[in-house]
Amino acid sequence: MSGILIGILEQGFIYGIMALGIYISYKILDFPDLTVDGTFPLGAAISAALVTLGVNPWLCLIAATAAGVIAGCITGFLHIKLRIKDLLSGILVMTGLYSINYRIVGSPNEFLMGLPTIFDIIPEGNPLHAYRYLIILLIIAIAVKILLDLYLKTKSGFLLKSVGDNEGLVVTLAQNPGKIKVIGLAIANGLVGLSGALYCQRTMQFDISSGTGTMVMGLAAVIIGTTVFKKLRFLKVTTGVILGMVIYKACITIAISSGLQSSDTKLVVTLLFLLTLLLNNVLSKPKGGSENA
Repeated sequence: MSGILIGILEQGFIYGIMALGIYISYKILDFPDLTVDGTFPLGAAISAALVTLGVNPWLCLIAATAAGVIAGCITGFLHIKLRIKDLLSGILVMTGLYSINYRIVGSPNEFLMGLPTIFDIIPEGNPLHAYRYLIILLIIAIAVKILLDLYLKTKSGFLLKSVGDNEGLVVTLAQNPGKIKVIGLAIANGLVGLSGALYCQRTMQFDISSGTGTMVMGLAAVIIGTTVFKKLRFLKVTTGVILGMVIYKACITIAISSGLQSSDTKLVVTLLFLLTLLLNNVLSKPKGGSENA
């Protein structure tokens, strides 16, 4: 397995967890949540700050996830309680998180070279050491996917899926749609925060601008995953989303490897996203497929 393929898979699994969060907000809740552009670096900031203080790197992942949950709750509060538009609520929280992330770390960049990470669980000398990043990221991505699948089968998960499609149904079940939306946004941003923490520990650095374009990237993966794989009924939609991110990262890598400069990455992302939307429109014309494929 070549180093390029391993790198694609590693990034696919890291950002795939983020894409699962965007799947919840975009596909299930029908909520354009731009909070994620701030939540991703928030998870990275929490992880970097705590690892630097000597906190167990696994606990750092939990803390980063919890921070993402809080950010999602704040977005939900602004939208539900203060009646601020969904898009604007996310923008406000995202903007505020920029300063918070800077405060947490104390600088726009922080390097973790020489500090412990979750990947140290496979020590040097172990035959799997060379593939430790890929193995651990794969295990975490699968675990998150399974937990999300199990949650969506619960009563709370059913209500979450219902509130985006038929809010009136939730009301008839004597449930508060606003509360369900807050729960959904909390889970979504918690996953994004976890993704940011994994990214930080994998790259051994924190970059305050690492969340730029997170929403676009996640949307592209969600659209690819729910469009390309929707006819494969043996695949869960969550699996398709993660595979969609792997495909997305592969396309970006191929485009950059073809001779484009790194400064052209944003242009490639934009064009790929437009092609993804076009593909979605073309494949969706005959009839709407089931998302549970």
